[in-house]
Amino acid sequence: MHLRFFYISVLIFLTQVGFSQNAITLSGYISDIQNGETLIGASIFVPKLKIGTVSNEYGFYSLEIPRGELEVVFSYIGYKSITKRLNLSENFQANIELLSGQTLTEVEVSAESNKEVINSTQMSVEKLSMREAKLLPALFGEVDIIKTLQLKPGIKSGGEGTSGVVVRGGSPDQNLFILDEAVIYNPSHLFGFFSTFNSDAVKDVQLYKGGFPAQYGGRLSSVIDVKLNEGNKKEFSGAGGVGLIASRLTLEGPIKKDKSSFMVSGRRTYVDLITRQINNSKEDDEDFNPIPDYFFYDLNAKLNYEINDKNKIYWSGYLGRDFFKFSDDQININFNWGNTASTLRWNRIINPRFFSNLSFTISDYNYKFNNRFGDIATFNLTSGIRDYTIKQNFFFKPNNKHNIRFGIDYTRHQFEIGRLQFGDDAGSFNFTAGQNFTGNSFAGYFADDFEINEKWKINYGLRLSGFYNQKFFGGIEPRFSAKYSLNSNLSVKASYTNMSQYVHLVSTSGASLPTDIWYPTDIVATPQRSNQIAAGVSWSFSDDLLFTNEVYYKWTNRVIDLRDGAQIFVNDDLSGEFVFGNGTSYGNEIYLEKKNGKFTGWIGYTLSLSELEFPDIRNGDPFPPRYDTRHDLSVVALYQLNRRWNLTATWIFTSGAPTTIPIGRFFIQDIVGADPQFVIPEYSLRNDFRMPNFHRMDLGVVCKFWHKWGTSDLTLSIYNAYDRRNPFFLYIDIEDINDDSVPDSFKAKQVSLFPILPSLTYNFKF
Repeated sequence: MHLRFFYISVLIFLTQVGFSQNAITLSGYISDIQNGETLIGASIFVPKLKIGTVSNEYGFYSLEIPRGELEVVFSYIGYKSITKRLNLSENFQANIELLSGQTLTEVEVSAESNKEVINSTQMSVEKLSMREAKLLPALFGEVDIIKTLQLKPGIKSGGEGTSGVVVRGGSPDQNLFILDEAVIYNPSHLFGFFSTFNSDAVKDVQLYKGGFPAQYGGRLSSVIDVKLNEGNKKEFSGAGGVGLIASRLTLEGPIKKDKSSFMVSGRRTYVDLITRQINNSKEDDEDFNPIPDYFFYDLNAKLNYEINDKNKIYWSGYLGRDFFKFSDDQININFNWGNTASTLRWNRIINPRFFSNLSFTISDYNYKFNNRFGDIATFNLTSGIRDYTIKQNFFFKPNNKHNIRFGIDYTRHQFEIGRLQFGDDAGSFNFTAGQNFTGNSFAGYFADDFEINEKWKINYGLRLSGFYNQKFFGGIEPRFSAKYSLNSNLSVKASYTNMSQYVHLVSTSGASLPTDIWYPTDIVATPQRSNQIAAGVSWSFSDDLLFTNEVYYKWTNRVIDLRDGAQIFVNDDLSGEFVFGNGTSYGNEIYLEKKNGKFTGWIGYTLSLSELEFPDIRNGDPFPPRYDTRHDLSVVALYQLNRRWNLTATWIFTSGAPTTIPIGRFFIQDIVGADPQFVIPEYSLRNDFRMPNFHRMDLGVVCKFWHKWGTSDLTLSIYNAYDRRNPFFLYIDIEDINDDSVPDSFKAKQVSLFPILPSLTYNFKF
């Protein structure tokens, strides 16, 4: 019934929109003149009429203008703007190519970028510049877009060195990661230290932490939308780098010039090659403990073909895996996990005002743990999730007052949960356990970005979602945001968002681990729901300075956690281990960014509080989740000394995170020969203790070189420059044992993960 009402409302709206008889439509694609890459968010502006628009995520734009002669300005940050004088009497498709500047300081379009932030109804979104990300210092020299996003306000790390994110008090499983429209379920390598996104292959990154557009759904806290490069349509080119732990190479070029192209990008670590040599050289040493083998790789590929001016076809694929191996005389362990994703898209310009994108995606995440005990028995554990998704999205612009989006999508989920096989070689003992589920999710949405007048602009929308597993679960998710311009440089904004989540991450850790299990909504684990309200101000008080301040309040229902002592492996009734509760989070996010000149960077500060309340945990009393931190401050500075040298620095401060530690101990006395180390700890209430504060400074120096064949640079990164020993976890150690072999002194100690770590990376481009 709701879905029928939804489509009737859309049709009524479309039929009521009038068209101006004296207007025509200017439309087309905006792209890079050097490689043919479409540009997302490029500005199209008519100075005489003071009207304009921006290109969508596929580089397409549509603008209603009067017949006759007009000047139109096309611009994009980091590119040289161009002005076209057009004299049009009918609809016209203008595909515009812009020339990239060598540096941001050479291109004066930063002010236009700020105005787009001021004028947009969209709030609570962070856009990442790949240029800045590649300049910033990084752990082991590996540029990571997720770690760069963690430097923005409201986006916190799941822990020291990890690529997991915590957004506005939400748990890591409440973040939706999308790569070229395909869902990535575990976006990390090296047990969470690096993300799966190879920066050389990435074109655009946007993170939504509130005010979610209606086309997004399925998670409660954030959407991280990553788009890959399409491939150079003009000439063959490449880029790559050699770092401390990994090397990478990207190749791209035209298949048919200006019509079709390819891009392939690969990355692999090689620490395993070193450890393998060490193990081989020590195999005759009986006292030597073998070092485990570990490596990961990523492979991205993309093809595109322009059938004609109105139709384009794209295919993109991703394959990434981690491998951990260890063997000695007793056991042989093979553990591997990873993602596979594929997307097939069809972009079609139906008419100058109507644009369509049809896509089919496959996403797969799984892990496999194989353990062999000598010649006696084998132990195999697998788990995973696979999605088949079809989406149809439409963009409709009846006039310059309305930007309408609507569409539908369907996903078939396949869940494999904790599949265990254990047996001996003789076949006398064999044990199998685990669960398999299928689920079906549905969604339809409608949204209109409506400019009421020069002061007021609103975005209203509705998303209808559903999930079927044993029974049907549905949700009505209204979306609303508004912008009021006080003047051309200052606006205030507000938003409300309702979200539903139908797949749940079963985790024993605050960070994302390979063995975490994705579980579907069912009659026990019903959907999680969230509501978020936010308000803020955006102020461009000079051509290159942007200030934003946002406050938010979010409340969630049916949040899932594990009961104390839960068994998540080898459990044919996993839902019986769940407990359900509610959560609240609220905070204030302050952001100041300088975009232009030799000195650029930003300062982000977040003051926040998060609480959970479960009837089955702590007797129903509220408690902070493991990712709750009161203060979070990031300072990022980039200085271009000259054409060759760039200096960068980041400094991070975070309040101590909650944790659970022993607050007492007991032991059995009067047992002769009892091991004095055998102490039974008595733990505090969940998350009743806070870790010490975390802070760290990273420094970087980039030296550029120019060659006949292209460009290169040497990047020196110093991670944890002043060698701060930040706590990774705490434990209780026995300090003293008396004559009765009874411990009488204990001390809390911390384990730190990273000391000062310099790294050198060589990057090249041809």
